[in-house]
Amino acid sequence: MTETEIEIQNRQYIKMTETPVEKLVATLAVPTVLSMLITNIYNLVDTAFVGTLGNSASGAVGVVFGFMSILQAVAFMCGQGAGSVMSRSLGHKDEKRATRYTSTGFFMSLILGALIGVFSLIFLNPLVYALGSTETIAPYAKTYIFWIILAAPFMSASLTMNNLLRYEGRAKLGMLGLMTGGVLNIAGDALLIFGLHLGVEGAGISTAVSQFISFLILLYMFLSGRTQTKIRISCVDWQLRTLGNVTATGFPSLLRQALNSVATIMLNSHAAVYGDAAVAAMSIVSRISFFMMALAIGIGQGFQPVSSFNYGAGKYERVKKAFWFTFALSEVLLIVTVIPVYIYAEPVVRLFRDDGEVVGLALRALRLQLITLTAVPLTMVTEMGFQSTGQRVMAIAASSMRSGVVFIPVLLLLANLRGMAGIQEAQPLAFVITFFISLFLSRSFLKRVSRRDEN
Repeated sequence: MTETEIEIQNRQYIKMTETPVEKLVATLAVPTVLSMLITNIYNLVDTAFVGTLGNSASGAVGVVFGFMSILQAVAFMCGQGAGSVMSRSLGHKDEKRATRYTSTGFFMSLILGALIGVFSLIFLNPLVYALGSTETIAPYAKTYIFWIILAAPFMSASLTMNNLLRYEGRAKLGMLGLMTGGVLNIAGDALLIFGLHLGVEGAGISTAVSQFISFLILLYMFLSGRTQTKIRISCVDWQLRTLGNVTATGFPSLLRQALNSVATIMLNSHAAVYGDAAVAAMSIVSRISFFMMALAIGIGQGFQPVSSFNYGAGKYERVKKAFWFTFALSEVLLIVTVIPVYIYAEPVVRLFRDDGEVVGLALRALRLQLITLTAVPLTMVTEMGFQSTGQRVMAIAASSMRSGVVFIPVLLLLANLRGMAGIQEAQPLAFVITFFISLFLSRSFLKRVSRRDEN
């Protein structure tokens, strides 16, 4: 290691372990929040632009969102699994081990994304129906998802690299790559959908091209020496122990994202019974709600590198301070943004689909979700706290609640008892129930960190 590299390592260590926790979390959260907002903005733009093509086309975007959630699940497993170990290794000043996990996580994600793409092309027809398509939505869904499948390895690897950059404490570099892709996607949508009249196919092409450009920008960050860890084929460790460590540590992210995908698919499938307008309505509500949650999630992702790095460095009191600051900041920002969206819910929905039936179905579901979104921050920071400190079993338990263990039975029960009204109520009720479970889980997390501090 050269003197320059040692100096960079020491500066980063001081930054992560001595900067006031509130300032550090906020500094790392800002680029992450901006990245997530831009990413979600172009998801919303897809929904709004395609919504001008009709209810079936609008429903197709919601259906394909379930597939994109699967890719995100794999990417987050590799990125947060490798990133958590990498960040704790940097906290121990073991840069060689950190680089090994960075390289391994990247190539795992690239390969798994490619495999998902191959199998999705082979089973394209059953896939779109499994994702919740109706007979009228399926043709649009097939056209749109084809281009997403082609970009699958690059989408997966890009999200993994963004997570790795965050865990290294260099969220600004990740923001540059994702925001560039987001802006290009918005411009591409306008050009291809309306300028060249390519419809749903134009939205798919725009997403695929922008994701590939994001991939190249993020990869350049690691190859150009701007990061402490590197991506090198020679540094990949294919031993089962290392692969298992990445998988086990990242499994809560896989589970959380996979359950989000299952939740989206189940909502689409149950809503499909009531027609394309119902699918379009729930798709719009899911996109708007996820956009709102991006604020809390982005702040939580600023908390993760602070938690893992300081946990690895033995700075346990800083981990607890970061936990409470992240929870409080997420809650305040979510309340501030939820209130205006609740008040202007109807015009917000009409931005995506100006259809009376769709608006009527979406409004009630959206308002219920907005009221209960304030229950999400505690759940989120508890999940991320367990994962960032390597507490795998508790991380898995926490991650399985909101969109899985709680949501799935609630949806099945309410859909059978109350029909479409029950479908609208399922996610809000799951948020509330998970909040009370998280009260106990968060107490367990803080007690464990305190015990390490005492020891």
